[in-house]
Amino acid sequence: MDMQTRSAEALKPLRIAGRRMLDAILPPRCLKCGDLVEIQGGVCPSCWQGLRFISAPACACCGLPFEFDQGPGALCASCAATPPVFDRARAVFRYDENSRDLILAFKHADRTSSAPAFANWLARAGAELLAEADFIAPVPLHWSRLFTRRYNQAALLSLALGRLSGKKVVPDLLIRRRATPKQGRLGRLARQRNVAGAFALNPRRHDLIAGRRILLIDDVVTTGATIAGCARALRQNGAGGIDVLALARVIAAD
Repeated sequence: MDMQTRSAEALKPLRIAGRRMLDAILPPRCLKCGDLVEIQGGVCPSCWQGLRFISAPACACCGLPFEFDQGPGALCASCAATPPVFDRARAVFRYDENSRDLILAFKHADRTSSAPAFANWLARAGAELLAEADFIAPVPLHWSRLFTRRYNQAALLSLALGRLSGKKVVPDLLIRRRATPKQGRLGRLARQRNVAGAFALNPRRHDLIAGRRILLIDDVVTTGATIAGCARALRQNGAGGIDVLALARVIAAD
């Protein structure tokens, strides 16, 4: 047993005691509804049943869930017709009426304490992508929106996932060159026009990405316009591979 392992083992009782003390002071509550649960970062059974987790079978490229197994390497019609700029994308669950409050509370209501729990879900949903990644980077916010929101939710997810996995995180890999209107009510084409040219590689990180496989993190993938814009900026600057991992994804049929 090496020194690092011995140190981790020695600290384990302290971590357990710390968690118990935290639970006594701040009883663990469901991330969604606020009811009491057994562990910090947990979701109550009722809320858990409402979340529609995405799993196989799914498109090998974009991760769109299939109704039936179509065999290894199967692509959805969209990816087969027009391959995305990124290599692979995965998401934890569907963005719908059951998951919306969970996401919005994290994104807009300062529920940043959810990040470690979300990182555990991301690690499971994107295990293959995470294992092959050279480093992790978030979808960026424009500085003006970061100023009003005070945090970038994708960056918080990236940092929590980095701590969990031991992977390097580069929070400022990409920059958002211009503030774009909110995309909530925009369709696919309008979203593409809205973010066209909005993302760029941070000049200070130019030498970092050549030939590297990058895992791009976002909270919600809607039409894919934002992650495509980010992936294009990385691809144009020599990234060797680009995968995307998101907490939720809008499924058109929902």
